[in-house]
Amino acid sequence: MGDSTVTPLEGRDQALPQAVTARTRRRRLERVRSPRRPRLWFEILLIAVSYWVYSLVRNAVPEQRSEALRNTDWIWRVEHGLGIAVEESVNHAVNSVTWLIVSMNYYYATLHFAVTLVVLVWLYRSHPGRYAATRLVLFATTAVALVGYYLYPLAPPRLMPGSGFVDTVMVHQTWGSMASGDLKHMSNQYAAMPSMHIGWSVWCGLTVFALARLPWVRVLGLLYPTATLMVIVATANHFWLDAVGGLLCLAFGFAVARLWYGALPYALPRTVPDTRRDGDRTTGRPRRPWQGRRAATPRDRAGSPDTRTPDGSPLARTPGGAPGTREGDGPPHTRPPGDPPGVCTPGDPPDVRTPGDPPGARSVGRGTDR
Repeated sequence: MGDSTVTPLEGRDQALPQAVTARTRRRRLERVRSPRRPRLWFEILLIAVSYWVYSLVRNAVPEQRSEALRNTDWIWRVEHGLGIAVEESVNHAVNSVTWLIVSMNYYYATLHFAVTLVVLVWLYRSHPGRYAATRLVLFATTAVALVGYYLYPLAPPRLMPGSGFVDTVMVHQTWGSMASGDLKHMSNQYAAMPSMHIGWSVWCGLTVFALARLPWVRVLGLLYPTATLMVIVATANHFWLDAVGGLLCLAFGFAVARLWYGALPYALPRTVPDTRRDGDRTTGRPRRPWQGRRAATPRDRAGSPDTRTPDGSPLARTPGGAPGTREGDGPPHTRPPGDPPGVCTPGDPPDVRTPGDPPGARSVGRGTDR
């Protein structure tokens, strides 16, 4: 007889924990990447801290005036070469209409933040399943814009020396820009590329257009970034190419959300189950360890007929007793045919039905005629 070959199990013992660990990590990653219901307190804190960090980093970028002006001259020459250098004409034309340019100054200063917050609140309330992914687009867009401010300082058109651009805030004495007037020392004036007025407004417009139900609201979603583009040019705060930079940053934000969630934000489900309430389907709240188990069937929850007294109150059961027995009683209580539910005659034998009896037919005792 030949010697039998024994296959060692060490390799299998090592492969099994590794497979389980890989599967656990994959499930964990899927759980983190899956859309979930946002929490109000966390979102408020996240938005507040994020905007504070954005303002801090943007204003902390060195104001490299000489390099920013060189970049401005280069942008202006490129636009002339492309035949799109009409910002100066637009600036002068709108500046001649006082009420219009003043309105644009206030538009530039306020709607940039107000509309974005309104869209975020609307997403939170009406599209919780898409909120986190759409918010990620906004945050990734803003983050990459900060890199642009640091690597490519750019002066706005109104600060170009020897140009004919009009600083509309200074001329009309309106509070319309953090980089003009008395507020210019609180903001980096050479962070014009890319334009986040365009990045954020297009984010708002696409979100409203893709998710709103009313047609006129969807039209407003498209008009908002268009009006913003006219405002940033008419007030001499940005070039056309600054808007292109904002669109590139927004495209990066959508790419990040697509890679993380596996789909565009607007293609995700509108609502998601609340994972904090999966423990109890009845009340929607997780069952705590100290809470007892609930009744298993609807009959147990409602109470069966033989466990209630004539007035509807439940009967107490003895440990191990059968349904219908009360503490201290002897044999089970039975109901003769025709008695209303809950009325029992102590001492009667149990109801007996022979095989083949139709539903509802009963015999009292064995051998008794029906």
